[in-house]
Amino acid sequence: MAWIKRNLYFLIGGGIALALLGGAGFYLFTQNQRNNELTAKLDETYGVLNQLNQQPILPGNNKVDNIKIAKEQLQQIHGFIKRAGKFFAPVAPIPDSETVTDEAFAAQLRNTIEQMQRAATAASVTLPPHYDFSFSAIKSKISFAPGSLHPLAAQLGEVKTICEILFAAKINALDSVRRVRVSPDDKEMADYTDLPSITNDLAVLTPFELTFRCFSGELAEVLSGFAYSPYGFIVKAVAIEPSAAPAADAVPGAYVPPAAAQPRMAGPEAMLMMPGMPAPPAAAPNAYVPPAPTVARSGLPTVINERPLRVSLLLEVVKLKKAAN
Repeated sequence: MAWIKRNLYFLIGGGIALALLGGAGFYLFTQNQRNNELTAKLDETYGVLNQLNQQPILPGNNKVDNIKIAKEQLQQIHGFIKRAGKFFAPVAPIPDSETVTDEAFAAQLRNTIEQMQRAATAASVTLPPHYDFSFSAIKSKISFAPGSLHPLAAQLGEVKTICEILFAAKINALDSVRRVRVSPDDKEMADYTDLPSITNDLAVLTPFELTFRCFSGELAEVLSGFAYSPYGFIVKAVAIEPSAAPAADAVPGAYVPPAAAQPRMAGPEAMLMMPGMPAPPAAAPNAYVPPAPTVARSGLPTVINERPLRVSLLLEVVKLKKAAN
């Protein structure tokens, strides 16, 4: 006890020091745990940053804020879509009404087909016999499948607008217009295309396949008509091949396939054959054929002798969604 009395202050200081050391150790332990947690979060953040840096679009740095720039560009895109909407005006359906009845559509369908037939006659455009512009399966109907009146009315308006552009270009003949099936009543195979309509976030793209005959000048007028139309017409593909030459006494716009090639005879075999005479043998390969005598003709020489073309054209009608306008 005497030693404790002599070293009381030392014992008190030692106890206080031990208490402080214990508190410091506990504080160090807790802070070490927190440091480990922060280190794990930092590693996770670095991992996210590395992942962003490996992407083609970077978030930016203290000088360039790519996120802000992306938001500004998004607003510019929305503005462009709004301005471009005037070049994709919707084609008015026939009849143009929110409530389309069977009777109204049936009457408008027959009247519109007759109008297009008269317009083709006025423009000297040859049509197939009794052509109904891809509506032959439903022309005679008075009632239609439920839910098909609005799509059919939209297609009727689109077909009429397309034909107006073709007739204005003065094509020689319209062979076919093929559209997408939109009704269970659409059953005629020749009137429809197997290509489907495509829907995205902005619009609905409906394909049409057109086949017609014309010369190069009229084809240029057709393409120009679609390009300058206020409606959303996009020419996706054009296939061109020579058309059959018309006969000398054929009706304008009607085409007759060329006659099958006959073997050419040379020498005495080329004389006129009487009925009942056996056919002479064909000329041997590489046999000499004397040229036909030339007859001098008066008048201007032919500079261009263009043959008509058979054109197959894939057209898409772009119909913007109301939310994108």
